[in-house]
Amino acid sequence: HEIAREGGEVERALRPVTVHRFDVTPADEPGVYDVVVACSSGTYVRTLAADLGEALGGGAHLRNLRRTAIGSFTLAEAHPLESPVLLPMVEALRDLPGVVVDEATALDVSHGKPLAAEALGLDPDPAPGSGSGPWPVIGPDGRLLAVYEPHGDRPGRVKPAMVLAPDSPTAGR
Repeated sequence: HEIAREGGEVERALRPVTVHRFDVTPADEPGVYDVVVACSSGTYVRTLAADLGEALGGGAHLRNLRRTAIGSFTLAEAHPLESPVLLPMVEALRDLPGVVVDEATALDVSHGKPLAAEALGLDPDPAPGSGSGPWPVIGPDGRLLAVYEPHGDRPGRVKPAMVLAPDSPTAGR
């Protein structure tokens, strides 16, 4: 914002994005439009507005920007700051592909052991972009035990990025 305020041009790296929906409707005020966008993560909505204005032969900017969803979390689940609701950790990670483990594997996970991907039911050699983690690891009782990720220098292996204390009364809740 400082560069823009000084009249400079902000360099924006090109990146692939997906726009699932881009609805434009006139607002009550002349020259003002309401826009609803559904897009992939990493999309700069302000840049979409600027691109639209340029395509129409002028300029455009956003007056109000409001995120209505991120992943599966929507405004329907939102709560005011004055009355926050604490989600169970396993629910907070619901958009990540979780794995449920048996008691024996749960014990290894609770000790933070690096494991073979197969121990978590994962493909040891996933295709790029599919099944690349991180993975919430859920015990047989439904509690979040840990979050595992690929073991960078050891193909076919996974390691904990975070392990919850098993004796904690709030662990996984």
